[in-house]
Amino acid sequence: MPQTAQPSILRFEHVTVSFEGEPALSDLSFDAAEGESRVILGAAGSGKTVLLKTALGLAKPDSGNVSVFGRDIGGLPEHALFEIRSRIGMLFQESALFDSLTIEENVAYPLQNQKSIHCPAAEVHQRVEQALHFVELGETLEKYPSELSGGMRRRAAIARAVVTEPPLMLYDSPTAGLDPITAHTIMALLIKERDLTHTTTLVVTHRYQDGNLIANFRYNSERGALEPARNGARSGARTTFMVLREGRLVFEGDQDRLESSPDPYVKKFVKPRV
Repeated sequence: MPQTAQPSILRFEHVTVSFEGEPALSDLSFDAAEGESRVILGAAGSGKTVLLKTALGLAKPDSGNVSVFGRDIGGLPEHALFEIRSRIGMLFQESALFDSLTIEENVAYPLQNQKSIHCPAAEVHQRVEQALHFVELGETLEKYPSELSGGMRRRAAIARAVVTEPPLMLYDSPTAGLDPITAHTIMALLIKERDLTHTTTLVVTHRYQDGNLIANFRYNSERGALEPARNGARSGARTTFMVLREGRLVFEGDQDRLESSPDPYVKKFVKPRV
């Protein structure tokens, strides 16, 4: 496992997770450092989503250790897991907004229902407005999810994920099912969140373009737009690519190593830069 100069935020040590006797993750080890981005690639059923669920404590390892913010979460009681989860932002597949709640109520939900957040009631509305402004949905507070497009729902879900200002963000297929222009908008928001708050970011994706943006672009707050990272600086934080195959980690490294990998399976997920 590579050594990191920054503090560890999420660490898997020889983690195996099985469902009905079938391994979903097998002897998985990695260490995501503070401020680092990790792009997780792999075929359907390779264990990518299970990895995120295990990080949240929603899936329990059969063996191995998972540490979040330096704390081993194995065997923790549910109330302790609630406190840890309150410091993790999660964007689920298909956004997972509550259909019966307005966008404002959806985004406010973690502030009002996660006791460890300690957000005074008088501050909830302002923080929700700020989060929706961050994703450029400031005019949608009173709307319901059914009134928004798929891309707008995904942006609202990002607002809900970041409203608690978590130091760790997990994104499960954030651009799935979106057209290329909307997908680029979503990725720009992920990079904006990473660069403005120095968040540790894990992104599960089927699109190599997503990983390329994360690795090679930064958010310019003065211009309010993405720009290429100069001289490979990549916004001061490294991006590590991971490739899973049947629950096993078959590649871990930077983009240059990924694109030069001779492994036929790894090559399936790579589109070399031009």
